[in-house]
Amino acid sequence: MDTLHTESQADRDRANERIRNKLALLPDQPGCYLMKNGEGTIIYVGKAKVLKNRVRSYFIGSHNVKTQRLVSEIRDFEYIVTASNMEALILECNLIKQHLPRYNVLLKDDKSFPYLKITNEKHPKLEVTRKVVKDKAKYFGPYPNAYAAQETKKLLDRLYPLRKCNTLPDKVCLYYHLGQCVAPCEYPVEPSEYERMVGEMTRFLNGGHGDIKRELQRKMEAAAEELAFERAREYRDQIVAIESLMEKQTITMTDAMDRDVFGYAVDKGWMCVQILYMRQGKMIQRHVSVFPYYGEAFEDFMTYVTQYYSENPALPREMLLPPAPESAAAEGALTSAAAAAETGTSVATTESGEPAAEAPGAAQGPDAGSEAPKADVERGANAEGLTTAESVEAILADLSDATGEEHAVDEGGEIGESLRNWLRIKVSVPKRGSKRQLVSMACDNARVALEEKFRLIARDEERSVKAAAGLAEWIGIPSAHRIEAFDNSNIQGASPVSAMVVFTDGKPDRKEYRKYNVRTVQGPDDYETMREVIRRRYERVLKEGLALPDLIVIDGGKGQIASAIDVLVNELGLDVPVCGLAKDDKHRTAQLLVGDPPEIVPLPRDSQEFYLLQRIQDEVHRFAITFHREKRAKSMVASRLDAIPGIGEKRRKQLLKHFGSLKAIREASVADFKPLSIGEALASRILAALNEEEHGAKVAEAQPDSVAQESETSER
Repeated sequence: MDTLHTESQADRDRANERIRNKLALLPDQPGCYLMKNGEGTIIYVGKAKVLKNRVRSYFIGSHNVKTQRLVSEIRDFEYIVTASNMEALILECNLIKQHLPRYNVLLKDDKSFPYLKITNEKHPKLEVTRKVVKDKAKYFGPYPNAYAAQETKKLLDRLYPLRKCNTLPDKVCLYYHLGQCVAPCEYPVEPSEYERMVGEMTRFLNGGHGDIKRELQRKMEAAAEELAFERAREYRDQIVAIESLMEKQTITMTDAMDRDVFGYAVDKGWMCVQILYMRQGKMIQRHVSVFPYYGEAFEDFMTYVTQYYSENPALPREMLLPPAPESAAAEGALTSAAAAAETGTSVATTESGEPAAEAPGAAQGPDAGSEAPKADVERGANAEGLTTAESVEAILADLSDATGEEHAVDEGGEIGESLRNWLRIKVSVPKRGSKRQLVSMACDNARVALEEKFRLIARDEERSVKAAAGLAEWIGIPSAHRIEAFDNSNIQGASPVSAMVVFTDGKPDRKEYRKYNVRTVQGPDDYETMREVIRRRYERVLKEGLALPDLIVIDGGKGQIASAIDVLVNELGLDVPVCGLAKDDKHRTAQLLVGDPPEIVPLPRDSQEFYLLQRIQDEVHRFAITFHREKRAKSMVASRLDAIPGIGEKRRKQLLKHFGSLKAIREASVADFKPLSIGEALASRILAALNEEEHGAKVAEAQPDSVAQESETSER
């Protein structure tokens, strides 16, 4: 053991020496660096304006807990020099996608928003999609939900009759007769006509619906003057449809520009990024991502931004970003200001990086510690910190009023320049004015979302503890801190098993779960199975001096409760409260039974205590059934082959090694047994026996759940 420890320490010393030598050779150039662990796996990728300064900073000075954890695993590093910061930005994004480093921000969104897509084909088509790919098509969005995207598509289908079919049919379809398709399947369509329709649709979706509506108004009036009233009515209906669709989005601004507004907040090793989507000058949606981070806050935030846009061709015309911390001292001041603003206790983090359940403090954001004007605060958030429609509308109204006026904006420095050159869009870091208020609003919402995460965790903990305490009051016992629950499982007495689960303070404690194989009970005797398992469990508790539970929960009725109490009191001399959970005819938790003889406790079905009992019963049932299925699957393999005359242990092993499974044996032909020196007669007996057993098993499993009884067994 000492030798292994010495070798491990020697390896670390050699790695540290190698790192020191490499640090002395780092260039004063931009580039990317790749941190590796002892196994050579890349665990972190970063970019730097000056590689020499950035990489050295990891190995000198003090760091937060998460960065210390990263540095403690570094055994080597590599670097790639680039010609510019923009190249470093793009390279970092590609390396993260390629290696998926453990400590990098990995953009894994489980939610995608709907977009409208005009395909790039000979006969273009308008469709709603949630996948944005680089296929030279035109994408517009994102839309707040599928309904909004479908409503916009319906309107455009009426205005511009592009094809609807995935493949062109042999003859015209109903859409042609409705005036919603030009029928390229049967009639030639000039490319110029498609260009006109696609151009007008693009103009409409980019905010030019006012021009389209005026054009329709002109056509309607001209048709009315020509007495073509039916055509005039069609134009009128189209105008009404446009007005109806646009009126649903009431938060507007006059410049009608597509913008993505970013904000972020950090607290206790976690980061929340908030994106406010503005499309056609309207605030339509927000997107929230919460994740742990390990590097510098602003650098990881910018990594998130670059990953977000790396495969998204549906770009806005402008991106608004929060300012970067100007110096380490300024960032420390922000941290101190945020810490001083905390009103609750700190939230610790577990080894896995998950926040522990304590009252959270205030999250830090790029605006933390800065004193905002009172009007800005009132506009940015309501009393609970959440953005309201009125506050957004007020900010956008100011932005609309200020259109044409000069806003104080920063171009984002070198990072902004790199993003502009890469994405070809406007990148701004507003310093004051209405755009700054939008960024502050995004940061405020990020802070609130992060605090909400910690509050929910703390609330879940508090609710579980209260439910356990409330259950103890209903039953009339001092405490229900530790609850042990038992359940039995068998099918007509075959492969009987039992299982025990443990709940501590209302939450499952999986390290304490136990499985039992029933030893003494023959046939489907649930009461005797319960007696055996209770006896074995608490004999061991007494023998090893383990802690007794505050409450024992039996998945069953009066008979199972009586069996458990008899063993505890009369055989083991224990006084542990026992309750039972009876189910209704739909196999759902129905009643709580307590006492000897058991009596019903009138526990409200909508109470947290009843919900806790349901969770306990579902968990122990799941655990027992899973164990029973595993045991039955193993026993079926052995018993089916052993029951065939002429098959012993040696031949059974040969069959399983050669074919791999019973299913493969069952599906084999007689000739397939020849390599094992098994003749035709024995091979035929094997196939006949297995097919007969399979039919019997299917019949048994097809029986209702009421036939399947559950029994707990002996500790392995």
